[in-house]
Parts: sequence; C-alpha cells; structure tokens
Amino acid sequence: MTATGTFLRRNFEPVMLSVQVIVDLIVVLFSCWLGYRLGAWIGSINADESLVEYQRMMYQQISALIAAVCLLCFHAFGMYSPMKSLLNMEEFKAVTKGTFVAFLVFLTLIMYLHTAGPNSTSTLTDLLGPLHRIIDLRIKPTTISRATLLMIFGLILVLTIVSRFVSFKVIQRLHERGIGNRNVLIYGAGETGRKLQSKFMLVPTLGLNLVGFVDDAPESAGTSIARSKVLGTFDDLETLVGVHKISEVFVAMPETTDEHLMRIIAECDRLSVTYRIVPRFYHLMAFKVRIEHLDSIPLVTRPERRPSVFGAIAKRTLDVVLSLAVIVAFAPVLALIAILIKRESKGPVFFRQQRIGRDGVPFGMIKFRTMHTDMAGDAPTPRSPYDPRITRIGRWLRRYSLDELPQFINVLHGTMSIVGPRPEMRFIVEQYNPLQRERLRVKPGITGLWQISYARKQAIHENIDYDLYYIENQSFLLDAVIIALTGFAVVKGTGAY
Repeated sequence: MTATGTFLRRNFEPVMLSVQVIVDLIVVLFSCWLGYRLGAWIGSINADESLVEYQRMMYQQISALIAAVCLLCFHAFGMYSPMKSLLNMEEFKAVTKGTFVAFLVFLTLIMYLHTAGPNSTSTLTDLLGPLHRIIDLRIKPTTISRATLLMIFGLILVLTIVSRFVSFKVIQRLHERGIGNRNVLIYGAGETGRKLQSKFMLVPTLGLNLVGFVDDAPESAGTSIARSKVLGTFDDLETLVGVHKISEVFVAMPETTDEHLMRIIAECDRLSVTYRIVPRFYHLMAFKVRIEHLDSIPLVTRPERRPSVFGAIAKRTLDVVLSLAVIVAFAPVLALIAILIKRESKGPVFFRQQRIGRDGVPFGMIKFRTMHTDMAGDAPTPRSPYDPRITRIGRWLRRYSLDELPQFINVLHGTMSIVGPRPEMRFIVEQYNPLQRERLRVKPGITGLWQISYARKQAIHENIDYDLYYIENQSFLLDAVIIALTGFAVVKGTGAY
C-alpha cells in the first residue's frame, strides 16, 4: 500500500470533509461566474463599455462575499458533519436551507458593507466604521442585477445538490472497497444486536466494518450470527479493542440494567473508544419527542400533533400539478403500454386491487397488469423478475416502474399521494403491530424513502424506520428530494425489484 493510501485510510473523514469544503467553494464560485455570464447574455447586466470594468470588479467582490457567506451557512446547517442521515435526506435539505439563508444574509450585508457616501454621518455609519476598514465593498447595491443575483443563487442550489449527490456516491464506492471503513463491535448478541447487524449488512456504504459481537453470556462465545462471530464477553473487551483496532462499540442491550450499562460505558471511556447506545424504548425514538423536566427528572413525551395547513395545501398542490403533467406527457406511452399488454396475454389492461390507505380506509389501487390473470391476487409481491406469474412485458414495466403510472389517477382522486408509505394489502395490515400501524397516519404514496433505499428488496413492513422517518419529517422540501431521487432510480432501472 502506498503512503498516500495509508494516509487516506487513517485520516479518511477529515480528508473527505476538507475535500468537500474545497468542492463547495469551487461550485459556488463557478455558479457566480456562470450566473454573471448568463446575466450578460440575457441582457440583465448593462452592456455599456464604459461600465464593463466596474461591473467586473463589482461581481468579483460579490462572488468572494457570496462564497464566504455560503460556506459559513453550509457549516451552520451541519453540511460538514461526518455523521450522515437516512439516505442523506437531511444533507439535501440542509443545502436548500443553507442556500436560502445565505441569500438573505448576502442581501443584508451588501446593504451595510458598501462604501458610504462622503457626507454620510450617522450613528450606524460610525458603528460600521471598524467593519468597513476590514470589508469595504466599492459597489452600489442599486447597480446589481436582481435577475443575475437570483440566477447565481439558483445555480448554487442546483449545482451544490448535484455535487453532493456525486460526492455521496464517490464516498460509497470508497467504503465498498474498504477505504475509510471503521472497525466496530456490537455489544449484545440478542434481537436488538442482530437487527443492528442486519442494517450494517444492508448498507455497507455506512463505512462500518463489523468485526463481531461481544455478549455477556459466556456460552455464546464462538457461535456465529450470520457472517459475524461472538468474539467474547465483557472481560475480553480490552483485548478485542487492541487486537482488532476497534474505533466504535455499539451497545445494543436496551434491556440491561443501568448499572451494567454504566460499567460498559466506563470501560469504553477507559479504552478511548467511541460508544453508541441503542436506548431503552428505542422504537419511541423513531418519533419526534420532546424532553421535559420535572425538577431534576427528565421526561420524554411526544409533542402534540398539529398538521400544518400550509404544508397540506402545498403537498396536495404538488400532487395534482405533477400528476396532471405526468398523465398528459406520458399519454402516448400509456396507450402503447395498453396495446402491448392486450397483445401478449388475455385479461384487462389494468390491475385493480384493494389496498389499505390512510386511517385504515380501503381503496382500489390501479396499476398496469404485469402478471397473468389467473395467477394474480392477494399474495406476496414478486421479488424476482423470473417469477412465473409475471408476463414478458410485465418484467419490462416493473423494471422501470412504468406499471405504477396509472396510480397517478389514484393521486388525482385523493386516495394516494405521490410521496408516502406504500399501500399494503388487507391481510398484511391485519397482522400489523402498533408500531407498524403508524404507517396508516398518512396517505400512501407512489414512491417514498423505502423505494429508493437499499432495503427495497425486503418486505415494506419489515423496514418501518423509513416510513416513520418520512411521517415524522414530511415537508414539501422532503417530497421534492424524494421525487428527484426516484427519477434517478427509474432511469437506472432500479425501480422494480
């Protein structure tokens, strides 16, 4: 291994964060240059030759200020944190929020940091005097093209999201090759520990290399759990940390006593190992909670649910507008698919099936028929393109999710939304536990977090955390991000199985 490779493996996170700052800086400056060029092209910037030099100087100063403000706002919204959220949703939201706040901060600064007039005397001018000696923009705010400014920040938003998407993919590829992975242990080989292990196996791009388990039961030492082994007990923790160069320990024993948990924490502190604890009643933490205090005793409670009227109107507007656009734009494709289905096999073009929607209310979901008529019905969804129930045209439709297009009619009818948990069949919903029934709090959707996740090949109700995250954090911005990522998935052909 080269010296560069060794350095990168040992300092992966700080190197990646430094690279990300540089990439963001380049993207912002490029957006400023491109916005300036577009502004000159559309005529929003004065083309008078006598003002060319002044405008060039002005937009250079503006670009430098925008770059500084954007990077500070990006940092303030947590875009340079090594911790990543579920499918990087929070990072994409942070880009939008950071760009919008940067725009407002920039507008405020150019009002107060430009050169004051020679006869300008006021208390505010005196207060800003020391700041002007450091930053003195030799521009007049009234000479800045508003159209160009909007284009610059619009480009910053779009190009930063694109660059972040690419950087996440690059980091994923590096983790898949073992670069930058951290060796970790799971303390607790019970149900919670096994569930944590399944997440590590499902998403290898987390950068976590699971070395094995530690458990309090001596008889479990040496046994295998999937591809990992139980390496020892509490007494072996120090040896295991040293031998395997463990950097983190995930304590997955929510049922253990407080005394034993504090003992594990103290040992991790002594060994200088980062610990992460799966808390007792961790399912409750899937919801937004509020911490209250009764004197010195902390109390956990769920805040009162008050759906936003503006959010509901925005979501319904997005559903209707986008559904109408899709139906009109894909009308020729819909007609062609209908002809191909009728030509290949007997039966109706559409497949109608009762699904359970919001608040447990049943509705008829519409799809293009992808299976032979005599083989369709209330049965588990096919998990393979070679399932004998699927027709030849059905395999193609399912691969690119084209069989879902008629569901936009459900969206217009109001029984579904574009984004939301997938609707399940009645016989599955009847087996729901109380946590799984939380999926019924919102309208089911055509797409959602589960559909664009690594867990999409598993049963929907077995990955409730994706739906709970969406339900607790739903917003117009989150819907827009999911719709955009769904578009990428459909183009790649990963939208079926």
